[in-house]
Amino acid sequence: MSKSLFDRMNERRLSRRSFIKWSSAVTAPVIIGGMASETKIVDKVNAAGTVKASNEQILSTCSTINCGGRCLIRAHINDGVITRLSTDIKEDTFELPQLRACIRGRGYRQFVYNPDRLKYPMKRVGKRGEGKFERISWEEAIEYIAKELTRLTDKHGPASRYSNYSTGHSGSIIGAGNMIQKIFALTGGYLGYHNSYSSAQTSTATPYTYGTTQTGNTLNTLSDSKLIILWGHNPVETRWGVTDYYVKKAKEAGVKVVVIDPRQSNTAVGLADEWIPILPTTDNAMMDAMQYVIISEKLYDKNFIDKYCVGFDEENMPEGVPQGESLVSYILGDKDGIAKTPEWAEKICKVPAETIRKLAREYATNKPSALLQGWGPQRQAFGEQFVRGGTVLAAITGNVGIRGGWASGSGYISLVKTTSVPKGTNPLGNLTIPCFLWTDAVVRGTEMGEKDGVKGLPEGQETLPSNIKAIFNLAGNALINQHSDCNKTAEILRNENLVELIVVSEIFMTPSAKFADILLPSNTFMERWDIGTTWAPSQHAILSQKCIENMYESKSDYEWLTMLAKKLGIEKEFTEGKSELDWVKWSIEESRKKDPHFPAFEEFKKQGIYQVSLENNTVIAFEKQIKDPENNKFETPSGKIEIFSKALWDMNNPEEIPAIPKYVASWEGPEDSLTKKYPLQLIGWHYKRRCHSTFDNNKWLEEAGPQVMWMNERDAKQRKIKDGERVRVYNDRGEVQMPVKITNRIIPGTVAIPQGAWWSPDVKGIDQRGNINTLTSQRPSALAKGNPQHTNLVEVRKA
Repeated sequence: MSKSLFDRMNERRLSRRSFIKWSSAVTAPVIIGGMASETKIVDKVNAAGTVKASNEQILSTCSTINCGGRCLIRAHINDGVITRLSTDIKEDTFELPQLRACIRGRGYRQFVYNPDRLKYPMKRVGKRGEGKFERISWEEAIEYIAKELTRLTDKHGPASRYSNYSTGHSGSIIGAGNMIQKIFALTGGYLGYHNSYSSAQTSTATPYTYGTTQTGNTLNTLSDSKLIILWGHNPVETRWGVTDYYVKKAKEAGVKVVVIDPRQSNTAVGLADEWIPILPTTDNAMMDAMQYVIISEKLYDKNFIDKYCVGFDEENMPEGVPQGESLVSYILGDKDGIAKTPEWAEKICKVPAETIRKLAREYATNKPSALLQGWGPQRQAFGEQFVRGGTVLAAITGNVGIRGGWASGSGYISLVKTTSVPKGTNPLGNLTIPCFLWTDAVVRGTEMGEKDGVKGLPEGQETLPSNIKAIFNLAGNALINQHSDCNKTAEILRNENLVELIVVSEIFMTPSAKFADILLPSNTFMERWDIGTTWAPSQHAILSQKCIENMYESKSDYEWLTMLAKKLGIEKEFTEGKSELDWVKWSIEESRKKDPHFPAFEEFKKQGIYQVSLENNTVIAFEKQIKDPENNKFETPSGKIEIFSKALWDMNNPEEIPAIPKYVASWEGPEDSLTKKYPLQLIGWHYKRRCHSTFDNNKWLEEAGPQVMWMNERDAKQRKIKDGERVRVYNDRGEVQMPVKITNRIIPGTVAIPQGAWWSPDVKGIDQRGNINTLTSQRPSALAKGNPQHTNLVEVRKA
């Protein structure tokens, strides 16, 4: 008798021990063939049929969560069940590298068939956050949502409705957030948001130097560099895929790689020739000192500066600015009497003065050099200064607009031009808040105006017309887990007089899901059609094909939002007569209008991926401006690179928002008096076992990458803490308890917790899983009003 499909599936498995051993590698991802999860198939699928090779269907797909790599996943399907996953098998070339799946991508079969998936719609019966629900039908759920949405709109106005920031569909053309905003737009409007939790500071600050965020080059140009500086950049863990591939290729070509980071990250271990540890929030002190060396030793590119820059010295300043405000005046201490020497910086950032001098000379004299800024250091109280500090170093050394150089800043670049499903026009115009300040808009929305970063207020209206009263949290965990100060956020959400309706669509019972009034079971990317897009350099797009039918009673967000639209009487306007597959085909045709090489639908299905070869598509940011400045001005008010920003000067807040980038001593930084009570700085990092909070419930990945806090040996010895012990990490905002890893791979005075662990408070409110946002602050950055996640002071003791 032939074995059932499920017997065969569960025989064909990789041992947990082998998986953990393989996944513990610290350098670039490796490939293994056909790893199948050990997870048993759950009861939704009946064990029918037998395995026959001729029955196997292989479909290309990809996750649409906020993953930097966006790998190609090939789902092997027998009789409607995914039996195993494989990945990219095409030839691996410099112009078209393989898009191999990492350990997370290899674990998606366990993700899809996880027995803990939400199985049916539910309505809250306990207090918000308790996670107590009763089962209801889809019809009951839609009826309740439609009724409450209408009631709240009538009572508080359309600006009381808000789609919370989420990244579960960030790589999708049919994003859940966009689709609920389309429903809002068709029924009166909504309060939107701008910025992101990831990159608010760099997206805001970079244009003050260059006039745009598109400051990146294609990564193949790194091999033309003589020096690569990865400042707070950890692509081996945060992006996998192509970024670390090209850094590795550059290193093989003889390019020196330097990593500046408080932690000796996996990138520093696997790719760097030199690791320079630095205290968090002090990057600009080191940058200032590097500029001092470059200026005092006349290593700057004077011709480049005179031709392309504004604000370097007193001879090149905007009109109306008094003497003593130029970069040179600040660096040499002409006004404040403090020369920004390496010795001055060493006392602040703890990088030895000679190390600073050496790197400054190397960067200025080994042209072209590439300074790539990660987004971690800009997620701090004055992260905008870090961003602009990098752009100034690139500008004064003439490393902008040349092959092998790098303009620094946000580093955005987009090669593949995909088209997202339109979300319609908001009748309230561009009324938005900084996404990080949504909790403020819940509590004091009617007090929030331009000073709080609100945009799009109608003429004559100084504040928002309403507090947020209805929150739709779809495909995201920022309702609490990924938002700062979990305890404060939970207190806000529990108050039903503040937010009156919370709708959550999720795959699992996440911390955010527990705060829902109506909780809806979402399907996974393998149960719907989409197109996967990726982070910069956006070199490829993947057709995310529907591989299996919906599990349990789950639906895609587009499916249930169509039901809601029908209930509200706007189904035709919402769908425009299209299914998800129709929208995918529409997007492809729209993308082909932008790029004739983009494959048609049937061809896309066959090849699964569209990847732009870099052989004839190399991009160098600002190359046109440098080669032909008369006909290609920078998109700044002056038409040049603005070392000094008159726009920032006019904000008249020089202590927090200076016109030239400089070191600003941070609140909850090493110079804050609060260090007497909480002497350790706390930072987070993107952990290779998770994508933000996704996969935190994957037990195999947890064994491969345990949730531990990093602590320097010196700090541990002072507190008599031993490796592996459970510790208390606390400040005035909360406390977590978790195991500690004692290591010299982190600078003394700093501890680090990998972000994304699911917030799990006990009865005393102490988080037992190691969620860093138990300890982070809701005080935003000065300019962007962005996420200051790496600006925290804590103390650590034995538990």
